[in-house]
Amino acid sequence: MTPFSAPISRDLPADARRRAVWTGLVGTGVLLVVGGLSGCGFALRQAPSFAFSSLRVSNQISTPVSRALQRELATAGIQVMNTAAAAGQSPVQVVLEVLLDQRERAVVGQTASGQVRELQLRTRFRFRLSTTSGKYLIDETEMLLERDISFTETGALAKAAEEQLMFNDMQSDIVQQVMRRLAAVKSL
Repeated sequence: MTPFSAPISRDLPADARRRAVWTGLVGTGVLLVVGGLSGCGFALRQAPSFAFSSLRVSNQISTPVSRALQRELATAGIQVMNTAAAAGQSPVQVVLEVLLDQRERAVVGQTASGQVRELQLRTRFRFRLSTTSGKYLIDETEMLLERDISFTETGALAKAAEEQLMFNDMQSDIVQQVMRRLAAVKSL
């Protein structure tokens, strides 16, 4: 029984009547939103599914983005190897070549006296995905993320910590973008 199915008693105090009406409105609103979203095809993002179950990372395997990507792939259930398959191990299905993983820091703003006032932080990641036979599944792809950050000499230590947080945030964004691109590969 909903609050609207029975009349609200006039014997109740004004606060209680108002609360009953709002409870009914909110309950009805939630039902409308849930019903509307399910009818339009909306669904929460699911864990990605991949066309491969094993992958070898080559070239720059110990850079920050590469390590984070390897952890994310392992979490998604992909068997990740950094070296060629040893005797007795099953061979990998695809090879992820990390061509470039670079962090950059550039001065983009200065005062009239030459003091740095603004920096631009960049993270570049270039990769390609191929089968072990050499067929390219994803051609060479470069991702570049940039963030601007203000800078003051008096708060240099705090700005260094903020800079590190921004680099970590960009790293996480790139890992998620690469994961979506790897999941877009539907056949080997």
